[in-house]
Order: sequence, then structure tokens, then C-alpha cells
Amino acid sequence: MKKLLLGDHAVAQGAYEAGVKVAAAYPGTPSTEITEYLSTFNDIYSEWSVNEKVAMEVGIGASMAGGRALVSMKHVGLNVAADPLFTYAYTGVNAGLVIAVADDPGMHSSQNEQDSRFYGLSAHIPMLEPSDSQEAKDFTKFAFELSEKYDTPVFIRLTTRIAHSRSFVEISKRQEIEFDYKQDIAKFVMVPANARKRHVKVEERERRLASDVNSFDINRIENGKNKIGIICAGAVYQYVKEALPDYPVFKLGFVYPLPVEKLREFASNCDDLIVIEELEPYIENALKSNGISVRGKELTGLQGELSSEKIKEIILGYKVISGKEELPARPPVMCAGCTHRGIYYVINKLKLNAAGDIGCYSLGCNEPLNAMHSLICMGAAIANTHGMEKAKGKDFSKKNIAVIGDSTFVHSGITGLINAVYNRSNITILILDNSTTGMTGHQPHPGTGKTIKNEQTHTLDFEALVRACGVNNVSVIDPYDLDMTESVIKEHIVKDGVSVIIARRPCILLDKTAKFDVAEIDNCRKCGMCLKLGCPAIRKNKDGSVAVDSTLCTACMLCEKVCKFASVKKVGDAK
Repeated sequence: MKKLLLGDHAVAQGAYEAGVKVAAAYPGTPSTEITEYLSTFNDIYSEWSVNEKVAMEVGIGASMAGGRALVSMKHVGLNVAADPLFTYAYTGVNAGLVIAVADDPGMHSSQNEQDSRFYGLSAHIPMLEPSDSQEAKDFTKFAFELSEKYDTPVFIRLTTRIAHSRSFVEISKRQEIEFDYKQDIAKFVMVPANARKRHVKVEERERRLASDVNSFDINRIENGKNKIGIICAGAVYQYVKEALPDYPVFKLGFVYPLPVEKLREFASNCDDLIVIEELEPYIENALKSNGISVRGKELTGLQGELSSEKIKEIILGYKVISGKEELPARPPVMCAGCTHRGIYYVINKLKLNAAGDIGCYSLGCNEPLNAMHSLICMGAAIANTHGMEKAKGKDFSKKNIAVIGDSTFVHSGITGLINAVYNRSNITILILDNSTTGMTGHQPHPGTGKTIKNEQTHTLDFEALVRACGVNNVSVIDPYDLDMTESVIKEHIVKDGVSVIIARRPCILLDKTAKFDVAEIDNCRKCGMCLKLGCPAIRKNKDGSVAVDSTLCTACMLCEKVCKFASVKKVGDAK
């Protein structure tokens, strides 16, 4: 039987068929759907872990105990998970451990274009890269076999175009595979004396794999009439086949270790050799270091995604005319009724500097709010603000504030808070608690009281938590109440020590069946104050007056609160 599956779903299907017992992840586009799909199988324990490091440690525990495990994350999450992963590469596995990591060339929803292939190289862990959903499933199953045969974790690397594209996949039955748990201190306790011995085994394993990889059939040569050979993998393979159908192609299934001898043989039959790859010159540099002459990044560049059109332009030298009409740019914007909008309106009004974090609320940096002034990575806002205070002093911190979401606070913001309290900081922190992980599609977290399967569980009490961390100044506000929001921020920002303000109201999209009243603007005086909210439901007419789009409006009534002329009112019955 065949099913049309996303690449992410195909990885999950492969894990299911391979007999995976445990799946753990923190949501992150473009990898989120892997664990969402796995949570639909009753044979598999699945969870949203609080962050990627914890997910990796859960997967490692399952593997050590004898159950196959899959851990998935986006590329920046792999940085968070790297600490336990590098050591598990030394210990090796009991049952197989596969890590699905999804890169995001072009940064559709990410803060950088990290190339995860280098993690295979630096952690000494084999990495496979599928080019469609069928391969995503097949490679995942194969990865578990490799993991146990070579005593190593194994990577499956996806990119956005594979993770979020659909193609047909042959569905098979689930295998039930389980290993006995055996205590093995020399293998699993990485004190230096044991780790030094394990490092020798890692190098032996890598040499064996580097030789064997030349005979694996997931690396293949596809002959062509042209004398210029192309080397590629993953989504780029699909672009190459469409753009250059007559060119001989070496399609890599393994991107670490590379099948160098097989590639050398391919090179010997080509007049010229070009590596086409997104992001870094990873394959290109590896081949050059092995004495194989290739061209690559001098043609394709270092940034962004490739496409069949770009490859035609680069290799064949002609511009593809699409014939499609160019659409106007539409920058991302917070939803009408977003609970974060009022917070940013007040931050802007008070001319505060805000160190932000990853999530929907990142959009507070955009016009007209302009109320987020730095953003580094998940959980960084609090420690960034603490560092600013230590560099510039207590007076500077009275115009400085950290902004972090509820899920992100649990992910890795808590440690920043503990650090700030411990080190006698003088900062104010806003936790924007909208009761969900909003940007990745409303996944639950410990503050929601629900598991991935929507089961009831303990609800993390943010007020009690921050007080337990040593914060005495704690307030809870409604972000729709602008007067309260402004008053409480003013009160906290001048206090010594660490202050925490929890802005609590559920995401407007949590209940998608909800029906709303709408706002109406009557006798507009054209002052433009309501436009400063940046609400997509408010539009400016040609005569300078303002109107409300009733199809978008949720009657949050922030516009009513900023209007000086009482021109806004709530009307009608709920839609």
C-alpha cells in the first residue's frame, strides 16, 4: 500500500516500521511534524521534551535500556542537544538511536543557515540525507540497522524542501525489535579513563565505515550523455535531475562519511566535475582535501536555497523566464487579537530597550511596534539582559527589559533567571504566557497541563517557579489591559533586584472555533494612533481615515484603548 506523505511523516513512518519504542523532541520548524505524526502511534511512547538536550538524553536512555529511539529537532536545536550527543557517540548504543535533524536553507523560519552536515564530521556520527519521502522512510529504517551494526548514533538530515514536500511512500508492517538491558560501566560511564579507551573505538569504527560506505547502494551513479559530472544529495538532487537531465550524476545517500573511492572513480570518467550543494562547501572541501578536482561554491554561492531554475542559470547560463506575475511582498505580522501586541505597544511608548527571544513575539521587532531590539537564540533574552546590566550598570537597566515566551522560558530561560538572581542582577523580565508553543503550531508544554497526546498532567506554576528561583517582585497582568500593563512595567523597571512580570492571556488562535464580536470606528479623526498597534484588521483609507476589517477583527479592543476620541466601539453579535 502506498500513502502520500510529508518527508517528516515518512521519517516517522520509518521509525514506526523499525520498531521504535521512544520518540522525543522539542518542536521546531521544519522538524515538528515528525513527532506529531509519531504521537498518533499507540505502540510508541512520544513526548514533547522541554528542550532538545533533554530530548536527546531521553532518547539516549531508551537506547541504553534496549529500545530503539528517535530524537528529532531543527538545526539550531542540534546545538542545544550537542553535549550529550557527542558523548553518546563515544559510548555507542545498545538499541539503535537515530537523530533526525532538519536544516532550513533560506531561513524560512530560523535565525541562521547552520549546516548540520558538519556535526557528522565533528561528532564522528554517520549521516544520511534522503531526497524524497520514500527515501526518508527507507533511510530511517536503514539508519537503525547501521546504528546497531556499527555501535553508533546515526543522523538523518533533512532540509525544509524534503521535510515539507509530499511524495508516495510504500507502507510496511512494524517490526518488534528489543534488546536486553545490560550494565556495562566501561562502555556507558564516560569518566576520563573509560572515555580515552572509547575514543580509540570511535576512530576504529569510523575507519571501518569510511571503507564500507563505498559499497552501500544508497550512494549511486546515474549515467548521462554530458561529460560534466554532477555530485549532489537531498533536495538538490531533485533540482539537478529536473534542470540537467542529460548530465551524469553521483547521488549521495551518505553525506558522512563520504564514499571517497567511489567518487574518485566517478570523477575519472568526467571531463569536469561540479558539486551542487546548499549552504557550506561541505562536499566540495572534502573532495578537494582528498585530491579530487571539483568546482562548486564559485558557481553556486554560499547563501540561500537552490532551485532547478537557479541551476539552469548557473550551469547552462540562461535566465529562466517564469511568466508568473510578481506578487507584492507581505512581511509576517502578529495576528489580529494577538495577546503580545499590547505589550509591545507599551514597550514602544515607554521607549524601553527589549532583549527578545524566539517565538511569535519576535515579530515585535517590525514596524510600527519596533519594540524588540535584539534576538539571539532560544532562551537568551534573560541572560542577554543580565549581561547588559553588568556592562552598563543599574541605571541602564531601568530602560532595559527581557521579553520571553512561556514555552521558551521553560526551554532554556529558567537557567538564565536563576543565573540573574544568583549574580545579584537588577533586571525586569516579561514572560509572555499565551498558554502554548505558538509559532510552531500550538504544541503543549509543561505550563499548559497537557501532554503531546492531550492527556492531563501537572501544570507548571510560573509564579511559584520564579519565586522559588529567588524572585520576590512578581506580578501577573492582562496584556489586553494597557493601563495596567504600563503601570506595572513602570513600577517594576525602577526596582532593584530581579523582577518578573507574567503577561497572561491565551493565544487568540487556541480556540479556532471561537466566534468574536468586532470593533467599528465611527467618526475617525485621522490621528493614526490605532495604526501604531500594527493590527492587520485595521486599515487606512485613501482619505486618511481608518476602518476595521470585520473578517479579521477579534474585538480585543486595544484600538479602543489607544483612541483619544472615543471613535471605536464594539458592535454586533459574535461572528
